[in-house]
Amino acid sequence: MPKSRLRKKSDYTPPTGSPTAVKISSGRGWVAPLMLALFLIGLVWIVTYYVTSGTWPVQAWGNWNILAGFGFIAAGFGVSTQWK
Repeated sequence: MPKSRLRKKSDYTPPTGSPTAVKISSGRGWVAPLMLALFLIGLVWIVTYYVTSGTWPVQAWGNWNILAGFGFIAAGFGVSTQWK
């Protein structure tokens, strides 16, 4: 049986020149602070409603204050989809 020819790979030579740092920026630095702020506003809204027995933040809304607090939290989750 004939022997196959051996193939020699060329040795790796690193590229010449100075290495440059690559800065990866998504440009969305506002997303995380806004998301956390909305989460905290919603949490504080609901806790304030329960602690004050419904007199704060908006007494006329009654139990709708809970929905408003969860609305802020849901908005925070909505903003979190923009985070990279």
